[in-house]
Amino acid sequence: MEGKILIIGAGGQIGSELTVKLRSIYGQDQVIASDINYNNVALVNSGFFEILDAQDFKALKVCCEKHNIKTIYLMAAMLSATGEKYPNKAWDLNTESLLHVLNLAKSKLIDKIFWPSSIAVFGPSTPKENTPQYTIMEPTTVYGITKQVGERWCEYYHQKYGVDVRSIRYPGIISWKTLPGGGTTDYAVEIYHEALKNNTYECFLSEETNLPMLFMDDAIKATVDIMQAKPEDIKIRSSYNLAGISFTPQEIAASVKKQLPGFTITYKPDFRQAIANSWPGSINDTEARQHWNWKHSFDLDAITKEMLDNLK
Repeated sequence: MEGKILIIGAGGQIGSELTVKLRSIYGQDQVIASDINYNNVALVNSGFFEILDAQDFKALKVCCEKHNIKTIYLMAAMLSATGEKYPNKAWDLNTESLLHVLNLAKSKLIDKIFWPSSIAVFGPSTPKENTPQYTIMEPTTVYGITKQVGERWCEYYHQKYGVDVRSIRYPGIISWKTLPGGGTTDYAVEIYHEALKNNTYECFLSEETNLPMLFMDDAIKATVDIMQAKPEDIKIRSSYNLAGISFTPQEIAASVKKQLPGFTITYKPDFRQAIANSWPGSINDTEARQHWNWKHSFDLDAITKEMLDNLK
């Protein structure tokens, strides 16, 4: 591989596990992790680590030149629930950082970019079930707006300047290794922690809220797969729909009960319910499956087993 990899926002839920995976594939010294603080001690101590603010173009450029970076994974973002509390900050972080990275590629300093979009690009007017790749997108959250704008910028920079940027629309991500980071689908991680700790959980979404989800291992696999695909196989340069499974809080609770029969759940929807209501219940990801052979491995019971076994 020519040049090295930089992961921006490596301390986050996906970034931290992506760093480990990419280092296992390309080698410890080929992957530079970066974040705005030293909070993730394991990450800081496990290889090259730089303090880097994604909104600081000059620092970003210096880092790329210093380490001979040719590929960037831009994982830094303010998520949906947090973004509603700090809309201006979410806009600045989520859009500025992407433009900085796209401009580095436009100037030929780097060769390749991965930038994650999200199911948050969809809105209340989007078809709810089996949401197609090309459809109405009228997001109602700041996070969704920044991701939709980001998709347009990615496609624009690819068409105008030939930038090799690749993206997938992540659904809710479930992982046992890191705590949730302020997203609307966080309940699907919290429920396992609370089930083991207190044998009960108060859910901030209603029992019938169906949302698309993905186990972290599948999310990392999709990210690696799209980046390893041949450029000619990446036919969509905005962002690919990606789906694993969809389920409701009621269904995940039933899955937990199979392992922990005494588990109970109550429901107290808060402001995140309105966000969830604006998102699809299931996603059609035919294009990702056809273009670069995406497929998921984990169903709900397999996720529950992995989560409870590892969190114990």
